[in-house]
Amino acid sequence: MSIFVLGLHVLIAIFFSVHAIRSRQQVPWLLILFVIPLLGALLYYVGIYLPSWRRERRDRKAAASGAQAFDPARVLRDAQAAFDFAPSAHNQVRLANAQLQAGDAEAAAATYGACLQGVFANDPEIRLGAARASLACGRHADAIACLERLRHTDPDFRPEQASLLLAHALAGAGRASEARAQFEAAVKRHASFEAKAEFAIWAAGAREYQLAHRLQNDLRSTMDRWNRHTHAMNLPLVRRIEAAFAEVPRQH
Repeated sequence: MSIFVLGLHVLIAIFFSVHAIRSRQQVPWLLILFVIPLLGALLYYVGIYLPSWRRERRDRKAAASGAQAFDPARVLRDAQAAFDFAPSAHNQVRLANAQLQAGDAEAAAATYGACLQGVFANDPEIRLGAARASLACGRHADAIACLERLRHTDPDFRPEQASLLLAHALAGAGRASEARAQFEAAVKRHASFEAKAEFAIWAAGAREYQLAHRLQNDLRSTMDRWNRHTHAMNLPLVRRIEAAFAEVPRQH
């Protein structure tokens, strides 16, 4: 084997080895890449690298298409036009959702309130939306009332989301110990990244620094295992975590 071919083999093997380590492939691939000249790299390219590259490319395109397709202002205009043309209960619910997505929490709260007076009065989706709108408006008592009724009538409806909303509403109402208990219950039951992140954000704001750092370390451990697509999908939440910890003293 000439020096040129050997050098090329080493460079290709190093390139694919870096990819194997970053994508957490099984250890035998590293041995195959260096022990079997060129053929090992070809096998890795066909079996691992190419499918991974295609999958990431497809995910990026899907994310870009979704971002372009979702236009809150346009969704709101369409929902308003539909409601003006036919003020049905269905179109009223659609309008409330669009108002909340567009950031008009006051209008959304009013529309959700009207929805709860009609045929959808006991609809759990509407009650959850009303709670979200009330929380966004700073009407914590109203949000708590909506969520407690939802828990009583439909305890299995989106339990994680309902728990986190209730925890934030309790925190906003100044009921810190109850908020902490609610966050702890959500983390214990669901153990999701979102639940831990929301708890960490609350802990940072409540100056529960020891708790905040413990949760932050747990979140970092999870994020270290993410690929680029997962990180992009969770970027808004990650930025909220970073903002919450900007004023938190560093661990010593």
